[in-house]
Amino acid sequence: MPSVLIIDDDEQVRCLLREAFEQAGYEVAAAANGAEGIQLYKQDPTDIVILDILMPEKEGLETILDLKREFPAVKVIAISGGSERARIDVLDLAKRLGAKHTLTKPFELRTLLTLASEMLSPSR
Repeated sequence: MPSVLIIDDDEQVRCLLREAFEQAGYEVAAAANGAEGIQLYKQDPTDIVILDILMPEKEGLETILDLKREFPAVKVIAISGGSERARIDVLDLAKRLGAKHTLTKPFELRTLLTLASEMLSPSR
């Protein structure tokens, strides 16, 4: 069974993504911030990490850096709804730091599920 770690400070987003991925046949772990997410990933690495960029405690860009440093092959999808408030394009920066895909909130759940499925295909 494929597995995914969802890291997002918004509880509603975490619950929505958890439900969507569980219905799609994934084993799901979830964390409210980057520090908690890294601990979960170290304990039980998942096939994919989906993380929000703008979060308290440990934000997404720092989390991508830390995960990539320790686990270079980690597959990351970065999501954010706050890019328009930032002075820099945080999703572009996330991609430069190692995120395979990025999505701006709100997005279609099927788009996220499709990206995750493509990342797990043997040709990727």
